This record gives sequence, structure tokens and C-alpha cells, in this order.
Amino acid sequence: MPTAVLPLTADSAPNRKRFTRADVNRMQEAGLFEGQRFELIDGDLIDKMGQKPPHATGVRRVHVWLAKIFGVDLVQMQLPIDVAVEDRELNEPEPDVTVLVEDKTDFTRRHPRGDETLLVVEVADSSIRQDTVRKRDLYARAGVPEYWILNIQDRELIVHRGVHEGRYREILTLSEGSFISPVSRPGALAGIDTLLP
Repeated sequence: MPTAVLPLTADSAPNRKRFTRADVNRMQEAGLFEGQRFELIDGDLIDKMGQKPPHATGVRRVHVWLAKIFGVDLVQMQLPIDVAVEDRELNEPEPDVTVLVEDKTDFTRRHPRGDETLLVVEVADSSIRQDTVRKRDLYARAGVPEYWILNIQDRELIVHRGVHEGRYREILTLSEGSFISPVSRPGALAGIDTLLP
């Protein structure tokens, strides 16, 4: 007689170990993550190793274009930013590309906060759900004024703007053939086609 498989419910699901930034820092100091790249999102360690060529190409294209507009000193690639105080213990995201308002001297002791950025860009190949929900909400609460997701699978750019009370008020989806410019540089246009791999 076959055994019935019961679905997992919220009560029966296994407990998940959520890591804090302090936990992760201690493990890194102990050498547990030698040579590994990851980011901490909602207490989960998200692997950032092994980027596929389309993702790497998208990141490179966005980075090159934004560096031409803002200058290399203000554009960082795959480095941490700080989130809102209420999210900080369980989160340390590393956006694919970040444009800073200015290059402050105290960034040698701390990561830039969301409100010290002009634009954050994630390139999504297989991470679209995380980028459109978890990271979107983190960045909005952190005060990131403009957040873009270059969605490789659907060949589009999802633009989030007008952050107010921890939420983006304006969300646009631009397809190939459309053009985009950062709010802070309205004259600097790029075709979505030129950013997509």
C-alpha cells in the first residue's frame, strides 16, 4: 500500500537558520568562506559565484555606460551597501551596479547607505523573483531613489522610482526599442537593447 505524502505547512516546515551580519562576519574571520562570494538577504546566504556569460555581460555593459556618465569613482560594481536600520541585522546586499551621490572618505570604514546612492541596478538572469520582491523592498526601505532590474530572460528593464515611505510609487517596464536615462541625468539616454546581452 503506497504511503501518503503530506504537504508541508507553515507549522510542519523545517526551521531555517537565519544568519545575522555578525554571524557571517565571525564565520568569514574564521576562514569558512575563503574564496566564496555571497550576499546576505533576509538571513539567507545567496551564492554569487559562477555568473553565466549573459549576466556578466549585462553587468559589464551597465557599468561601462554609467561610468561614462557619472565617472568611475562614483560607480561601484558588486560591492555592499547598507540598508535601513530595521533590515540591517539580516541583510547586506551587493547590487550588481551602484551609483553613489559622492565618494565619501568614511566609506573606508562603512558601506554607503541607500540614501547615499543615486541608482542601484541588478541584472537578473535566474534571480528575477528575488530582485523584484525581496531586494526591491530592501532598497525602497533603505531610501534608494531609483532601482533598475535588467531582466535578461524577458528582454526588458524594470524601473522603480519615486520612493516614498519605504515603497516605490512608480514602476515602469521598458522593452527593447525603448530608451532610459537616470533621473539624476535626464540627458544621458541609452537604448535598452544596448544594455541587454
